[in-house]
Amino acid sequence: MGAHSLTAPLKSPALFSYTARPQSRNQPMNSPMHRYLRLSAILCLAAALAAGCSSDKSKDQTMAAPDLYNEIQANMDATNYKTAIERLNTLQARFPFDDFGTQAQIDLIYANYMNRDYDAAVDAADRFIREHPRHADVDYAYYMKGVAYFDPEVDFLRKWFGHDNFQHDPGNSQKSFEAFGLLIERFPDSRYIPDARQRMVFLRERLADFDWQAADWYMRRGAWVSALQRSYSIIQHYPQTPRTQDALQIMYSCYKKLGLDDLAASTQSLLETNYPGVPLEYTPRGPA
Repeated sequence: MGAHSLTAPLKSPALFSYTARPQSRNQPMNSPMHRYLRLSAILCLAAALAAGCSSDKSKDQTMAAPDLYNEIQANMDATNYKTAIERLNTLQARFPFDDFGTQAQIDLIYANYMNRDYDAAVDAADRFIREHPRHADVDYAYYMKGVAYFDPEVDFLRKWFGHDNFQHDPGNSQKSFEAFGLLIERFPDSRYIPDARQRMVFLRERLADFDWQAADWYMRRGAWVSALQRSYSIIQHYPQTPRTQDALQIMYSCYKKLGLDDLAASTQSLLETNYPGVPLEYTPRGPA
């Protein structure tokens, strides 16, 4: 599955709207409270612009929490994420023990992600998970942690190669896969699971491709044990991917080279059952 078909990540759950259906970042919440907060923020900004002034740090240090939160949401709506991040940090520092401070921590995950500071988004997610393990929206932190690892990996592959490059270390792919796996394991009813599963399909194939490329490289150099280990990793961790057939062929070839005829016969049976008519021996794809 190509990464281009994946949906945009969901925005952080809105304050006072934890029971509402999640919306994409292009679809504002429509609750009366949310509309009131947004209208208040717009009026505040309009008044500030008319007076020729803007919010500053000293103002943020004295503003009431609801008013500051309103203005931060307006910053977010205007895609001014850098300013939003600064003000969210102020909000959570000033009100660390109430709903506004907690919500600021949630919003920091999304704001840092949208600001393309993926490391900061992961750090914010980890902090929220650590400090609020039983929060109603902690599943969102696990989800966005996976997304924050996912997107820079895909961006790298597209920017520099136009397609997947199996020699690029898939470390972020592995971390993303693990984060989504924890989400599914710990929150099986989470609203974010459908998107997480879709991303995991891409990641599973990406990681299987990396192991296959390494196994192919070892095959071309006669490193049978190393090739066997890599191909077995595909069968063990990433079954039902397009690389499963290659992995079984590599395993069969390696067992034959190593004189392990019983294991070769077992692998042959798997190949003939699942891929009837394909060659048993693996043919390396590149130069030695």
